[in-house]
This record gives sequence, C-alpha cells and structure tokens, in this order.
Amino acid sequence: MRTSRTGRAGQYGALLAYLVFLAFPFLWLISTAFKPPRELGSLHPTWIPKDPTLANFRQAFDEQPLLHAALNSLIAALGAALIAVLLATPMAYVMARRRTPLARAATGWVIVSQAFPLVLVIIPLFLVLKNLRLINSVPGLVMVYVVWALPFALWMLVGYVRAVPPELEEAAAVDGAGRLRTLVSVTAPLLAPGIVATALFAFVTAWNEFFFALVLLKTPEKQTLPVVLTHFIGAEGVADLGPLAAAAFLATLPSLVVFAIIQRRITGGMLTGAVKN
Repeated sequence: MRTSRTGRAGQYGALLAYLVFLAFPFLWLISTAFKPPRELGSLHPTWIPKDPTLANFRQAFDEQPLLHAALNSLIAALGAALIAVLLATPMAYVMARRRTPLARAATGWVIVSQAFPLVLVIIPLFLVLKNLRLINSVPGLVMVYVVWALPFALWMLVGYVRAVPPELEEAAAVDGAGRLRTLVSVTAPLLAPGIVATALFAFVTAWNEFFFALVLLKTPEKQTLPVVLTHFIGAEGVADLGPLAAAAFLATLPSLVVFAIIQRRITGGMLTGAVKN
C-alpha cells in the first residue's frame, strides 16, 4: 500500500513538474506583455508587474497591422482545415476499409512523409505555385497548408475509421445504402470527434505556421500574423520586447479559444450503443 502511494505521489509530482514546464513560457509572456519599459529593463524581474499597463498593446497595434494580419491567418487556417478534412475523410475511409497492399503502402507513405523537412518541400511547392500564379497570395498559402496537413490528417482519421464497428456499414448495406450513402449517413456522424480533432490540428498548425508564409508572401498586406510578429525585431536583432510580447499573447488566444470550445467533442465518445443488432 505504501509503495502504491509513493508511486502515485511520484506520478503526480512528475505531472505537476511537466505542467509547470509547459506553463512557464506562456505565463512569462503574459507578465512581459503588461510590464512598462522600466520593468522590462530591470535587473531583478518579477512575475507580477508592479505597475501593469496596456501601453504595449496600444503600441503593438500602432506599429504593425495586427488585425489585417490576423484576418489573413484566419482565412488561411480555416480554409486549410476545411479542405483538409473534406479531402481526408473519404480517403481515410478507403484506406481503412480496403486492406490491400496499395492501401498499406499509402499508409506507410503518409507516415514517412511526416519526416520530410520543410526546406526539402518548399522548392517544388514554390515552383508549382509559380506556374499557377499563386505566389504572394493567401489562396496559394492555403494550398500549401492543405498539402502539409493532409498526411497527418489522413493518419489520424484512418484510426478513427477503424474504430467504427463494421457491423454498422453491413447493416446499412442490407438496407440498400451504397458506399457513398453509408459514408455520409452512417460513418461520418460517428467520426465527428475525429473530424473535429483533425480540423483542430490543421487549424492550429496553419495558424502558427511561419516558414511557408515567410517564403511565399512578400507584400505586407498579404502577410500572416506570425510573419508580422518578426517586424518587432530590429535590423540588429534587438526586439521591442513589450509590444512583441503583447502581440504574441494576442496571437496565441485564438488557438486556446478554439480548443476550449471543442475539447468536449474531442474527448467525448459517440459510439455508445451504436451497434445495430
């Protein structure tokens, strides 16, 4: 009994240490965003600002077009999430239900493709977008985000499809439903948690992405929020720390809000009592 309690205490201690490790950068970011310049340059920084101010937020909005950049990021992230889910759902259904060598090879390729570095794929993607005249455009960036998110979206949804009881599809076939009708009316509703989780992954990945946006978007009015954040760093590498922290704090809020809204659907099961006898 004592050994069990000791082990459980160790697990809780490790979990607490991990949570502190994850929360430290975000809490320090919030603290920095509300500190006046004299506290930012202090040799003895404190967690809680002694004289909190909103001047950093006002300065951030005055110096950079954050709202327009946030709109570009929102369009790119929502577009990538929607298109990735629409493409990945039927593809994952075929890969999960067709246990053929081709399907297994496709699954292996999806996993291997995640190991490719960004630098390896940016040149062919740039050439393709150049031929399509989509360089320096948000639609072109959406296409890149879809290509980048699709393999992992497929890998996620294949697992969710395999968790759906095949008896449901067999019962639908007995009732006269075809493959497409079965996917839309029977399988897709049961995949809602997986679809939501996949859309969340694609959205957050596109919202926070920096490298592709930096390479493909040139004019300021087309740039996304992560790229605009770099403008708070001067030519000599000196950062305007207060406005940068304020803008970065605002940039993290959409991901947190989206996850808080839909996390119940991610964790909730929807297959209870679904098997038809």
